[in-house]
Amino acid sequence: MAFRNKKLVSLFVSVALILGMLMIPVQNIVLAAESDVLNLTVVHTNDVHGRVVGDEELIGFSKLATYVKQLKDENPNVLLLDAGDIVHGTPLINVSEGEAMIKLMNEIGYDAMVPGNHDFNYGYDRLVELSKEADFPILAANVITQEGQMDLVEYTIKEVDGLKIGIFGLSTVETKYKSSPKNTEGVDITDPVEKAEEVVTKLQEEEVDMIIGLSHVGLDETSDPKSSDIAEQVKGIDLIVDGHSHSLLSEGKKVGDTLIVQTGEYLGNIGLVDIEFTDGEITNMIPTLFTREEAEALAEDEDVSAIITELEESNKEILSEVIGKTNVKLVGERELVRTQETNLGNLMTDALLDATGADVALTNGGGIRASIEAGDITKQHVLDTFPFGNYGVKMEIKGIDILNSLEHGVFGYPEPAGQFPHVAGMTFKIDLSAEPGSRVYDVVIQGEPLDVNKTYTLATNDFMAIGGDDYVDLANGNIIAEYAAFDEILAQYIEKIGEINIDVEGRIVAEERVQEPEVVVPEQEVYEVKPGDVLWRIAEKFGETWEKLAEYNELANPHLIFPGQKILIPAE
Repeated sequence: MAFRNKKLVSLFVSVALILGMLMIPVQNIVLAAESDVLNLTVVHTNDVHGRVVGDEELIGFSKLATYVKQLKDENPNVLLLDAGDIVHGTPLINVSEGEAMIKLMNEIGYDAMVPGNHDFNYGYDRLVELSKEADFPILAANVITQEGQMDLVEYTIKEVDGLKIGIFGLSTVETKYKSSPKNTEGVDITDPVEKAEEVVTKLQEEEVDMIIGLSHVGLDETSDPKSSDIAEQVKGIDLIVDGHSHSLLSEGKKVGDTLIVQTGEYLGNIGLVDIEFTDGEITNMIPTLFTREEAEALAEDEDVSAIITELEESNKEILSEVIGKTNVKLVGERELVRTQETNLGNLMTDALLDATGADVALTNGGGIRASIEAGDITKQHVLDTFPFGNYGVKMEIKGIDILNSLEHGVFGYPEPAGQFPHVAGMTFKIDLSAEPGSRVYDVVIQGEPLDVNKTYTLATNDFMAIGGDDYVDLANGNIIAEYAAFDEILAQYIEKIGEINIDVEGRIVAEERVQEPEVVVPEQEVYEVKPGDVLWRIAEKFGETWEKLAEYNELANPHLIFPGQKILIPAE
């Protein structure tokens, strides 16, 4: 009986073990099924600067729209964000003061943007107007009127498949001078770090599952603060979608627990962050870039392409508007603006001085692309002349850097060169008999000779300000303000003047330097007066008269000389 009981117990234990082994994987399967895994893709752009038309280097908005649709077909959990400097930059967008860009962004389905410094280029009030036309919030937590009013949105919370994603916006404090100061009159842009701390606390109280900082602050070493400072000092931000510094972060930048991403500029890449949530917690974030080469195979979205075509057609009517008149041909032919002063170069640099109040203005002949014939001037004429979308920049710079820049500009003169300088507020001469690098002389700024040690304010374009056209010495300057696009600056100046009669004024003259005749100092003997000497005896010793020695040495009292005194004896 005991043996039978033993066998029963043994059998029971065996069955229990087998059942236990079978139940373990079943239990694991049940637990795995209970874990809620969700994937979110954040698509991001930054520093587009109005470049909506694709080309050999840029993806363009038509292909961006196609790509976003493809991603949403694969996984509907997609957020599309922009980190600023998007509603200004090219005539296609500028003509409507940004409305065209908002229309395109609405069509593609952006979820939020933060204003960059150039998004203020039409003025703060216009930015507020654009925010009302957008189907998405323009987030700017640290942009507040001096009366304490917030016209833009501080943060937004997006519901994604049951998750709450908090997104807030921060604009760079540099906007106060990296857009024309008049564009932010009456508006304060507060410290991004302090504001980030404040908004993160609010979002945490909202019990969001993820916090995204949409930041136009950047990573430039000269910026204070940088987006990396925000990441380091403010805890709780999971992702910073950044702009402003045009940084190409192919794998992102991790600062503490925060991932920072940027795509470069002009929509040369589309940014992606694939985020995995497990039971509402972030378990993985993978940043990547979708490149122009990868976008080659994408078809262009028909709806977005149609909007761009419509904009191009409607702009033709706007660009035909007459803004002034010129009684003389404004010369912009390639072979002339790259070799000599022209009245169009003078007009543009005068416009720069008028817009910026700088001491001097300098721009490169290669940036001038067409003449304007005598007669009515339209916006299209101005756009044909300056088609690149470069904007005005004002900097503080040493006189020596201005001199070296002029030397660079005429280095190969008289051969045509895109770097040939056009100037206002100064004149200079070129000595062709001198070696390149030592040709410029007689530089006059605001009526005074150039002081190589003095700090001047100089207006130029953004391309040259960072060393473009090999103007490396300009990069030594400190940018203190940024302005509208060149075509806008010129158009506004023409409207202000009304009627143009400008001519070549001799601001740049090629003329051989006149060498000062060498002063030949005649040889002379020096006599040291000894005790008992009188001037007439010294004169007699050298065959001179005492009167001549007195005059030659400018002696106040020829009868009073003293031992050790030096008397100069004229050479024969």
